[in-house]
Amino acid sequence: MSRRLSLPSLAAVAGERESFRGPALVGVAVLTLSYLSVLYHVTNVVGGADVFVLLVSGTFLLATALGRFLRIRTAVFFTLVLLVGGTITYFLAIPESQLSLLSPERILSDSVALLTGLSVLRLTAADVWALAIAPGPVFLSWYLAMRERYVWSVTVGGTALGLFVLTGDAGTTTTLIGVGGAGGAIGLGTLDRYGGTVAQLDTLVAVLAAMVVLAASLSVVPGGAAQPLLPDRGSPTVEASVVNSSERIEVLGSIRLSPQVRYTIEADERQYWQTASYDRYTGDGWVRTGNTDPYRSRLQGPPGTSRRLVQTVTAESSVSAMPAAWKPVAVSGDAAQRTRITQQGFFLPATSLGVGESYTVESRVPQYTPEQLRRAGTDYPEAVRASYLQLPDSTAPRVRERAAEIAGDEDNAYDTAVAIEQWLEENKRYSLTVEEPDGDVAESFLFEMDAGYCTYYATTMVTLLRTQGVPARMSVGYTSGEQVAENEYVVRGLDSHAWVEVYFPDVGWVRFDPTPASPRETAERTRLAEARQSGEAGVDTNQSQPDIGSTAPAVPPVGGGESLLNNSTRNESLRGNLEGSVPGVNSTTPAGAVDPGTGGDGGSDGINLPELPSRETLGFGVVALVGLAAGARRLGLTAWAARELRLRYQRRTDDPDADVDRAYSRLERLLERRYRQRRPTETRRSYLAALGRGYGLDARVERVAEIHERSRYGSGVSASEADTAVGLVDELVWEATPVVGDLVARRSRRGRAVETTA
Repeated sequence: MSRRLSLPSLAAVAGERESFRGPALVGVAVLTLSYLSVLYHVTNVVGGADVFVLLVSGTFLLATALGRFLRIRTAVFFTLVLLVGGTITYFLAIPESQLSLLSPERILSDSVALLTGLSVLRLTAADVWALAIAPGPVFLSWYLAMRERYVWSVTVGGTALGLFVLTGDAGTTTTLIGVGGAGGAIGLGTLDRYGGTVAQLDTLVAVLAAMVVLAASLSVVPGGAAQPLLPDRGSPTVEASVVNSSERIEVLGSIRLSPQVRYTIEADERQYWQTASYDRYTGDGWVRTGNTDPYRSRLQGPPGTSRRLVQTVTAESSVSAMPAAWKPVAVSGDAAQRTRITQQGFFLPATSLGVGESYTVESRVPQYTPEQLRRAGTDYPEAVRASYLQLPDSTAPRVRERAAEIAGDEDNAYDTAVAIEQWLEENKRYSLTVEEPDGDVAESFLFEMDAGYCTYYATTMVTLLRTQGVPARMSVGYTSGEQVAENEYVVRGLDSHAWVEVYFPDVGWVRFDPTPASPRETAERTRLAEARQSGEAGVDTNQSQPDIGSTAPAVPPVGGGESLLNNSTRNESLRGNLEGSVPGVNSTTPAGAVDPGTGGDGGSDGINLPELPSRETLGFGVVALVGLAAGARRLGLTAWAARELRLRYQRRTDDPDADVDRAYSRLERLLERRYRQRRPTETRRSYLAALGRGYGLDARVERVAEIHERSRYGSGVSASEADTAVGLVDELVWEATPVVGDLVARRSRRGRAVETTA
């Protein structure tokens, strides 16, 4: 019987066991909430957040209730039923037009894509997927925790969190919180099972803190979407943040312009060279939903009247985008064999294009007039309504109210779009130097920010339009670039841009650009001039190189001197679409617009304040300090520091006898450290006498002992005598401290020499 007695039983018999079950359950809950926060974000963006909260709450309650009596095998089977049922529900929610495209190979490729960086937000019916997938891991993980199977519980929850790390939806902070919860659940669960004590918690805390800090210094998944906690301090370029962002765009803070030449484009007219559009707004950025398919045949053009435009594009550096005027319908040339098509109808190279590679694109440019757009109506296709009216559930009511206020009495989508476009141009300043907002980008730009750049303008305009029931999307690419010949344009990284497209029935997508043109182009010209003056490589071609010997301006106007954004005559330019000219957008510059190169509103009246760490950095700094404190306690460093502090510092009180008693205790600890401890059979007097015979004692020791004896056994001491005792002990302690003791001794000898001389 005794050999079968477990360690927990022995601890219980000894009466030493402490329960850590509650804290262990908290660790499991933290892990669970970390991956549920990802799914909640998905449902908040796409819709169904309230249903998600009710579903998860019910699953927790069910697992808690069944955890008392349900067998583990039955619980596992029930979890499989939940997952299979959820998967079937998800497939039933996919529109028939897209469901018909699914095949076993496509499902397999999509599954692999999820594990290699495909965001859940890119899935069709992502809200249904989140609702379908959540109950399974939540139920099984919490059920196992209720059964005190903490390792298996963390295994289930960790697998779920790991999936979202691989998809890139779980950020660094979310991941580290989940890892901390998992480690805490296992550690506390082990202490609970084997009768651990509170004294062992410091080891667990130190290990967890080390895990978090180490992970915070590295990428969570190499090559994945998660980023290090302490990224490169250099600002990213506009091009990197919009054109090269692939499936997802995050609206950033301050950015810079790249003067490097990317493309040479031959075309009969100047255009916006579009690379992608984004349909799903997340509150802090954009996601392009759907997958890409190989290009096999000619694509369908816009639903209305259009004109043919052919462009030949040559890569001047290694690039990963295929710009073209909207709407591209056919491609040929070097890159055609490895071209893919996004769900939104754009060409994308399967691999990067090398220097000198070229392709030819045929586009069908939509043709329309303002009156035609005003009469277009609101009979939008269902697919357009489903994808391009989406807003996060958390969108503030004041955003909708401001949109209605700006739109006023306009009764059609075109005039509503023009009103919003003009309001943004006239009320916001253009600046590349901004502070990244914490909350919803559109709400922050509307109510809290004075300035921003193209992604802020475009994001806000799309949000305002969608609140008014107008389908809109954010599009990215390049403006026309520098015209170097009659039909040739040099496109640089600084020409990268984001704008808005609005859908009109029987016309298709129509471009609007709320970003003020003049300050944006000024920033581009300034950056190009700086690059040329400093001799940066790759900023010119043979055609774009300025003629140093001529009297012409050293920096030709970006875009050939004619702004593609000139919008003072929008109606006239729209009417001219049927004659081959390009629709423009308002270029009204708000009063007081600043030079964008100076950062706009980033000044501080001449006072350069230090940049504060982010909340994440501060949070992990606190974690590191807690871990160091726990490790120090485990190693006995905190106890040592406390002893040293008590030895060196004594706070005076109103009780002279208590002060003397404390001073003598400090003296005795000093003597024990220098010589030996007082034996149990020795009195204080005999202890000092023995030390005096063996080592010789300082007269100050005798003086403190005398004051202490009168305080303890006599009639007491005065405040001045107590001060004398404390002062003498302070001298002895600091003289015994290396380095400090030498300084004190030299000062003491110098003082005695002065007295002797006097």
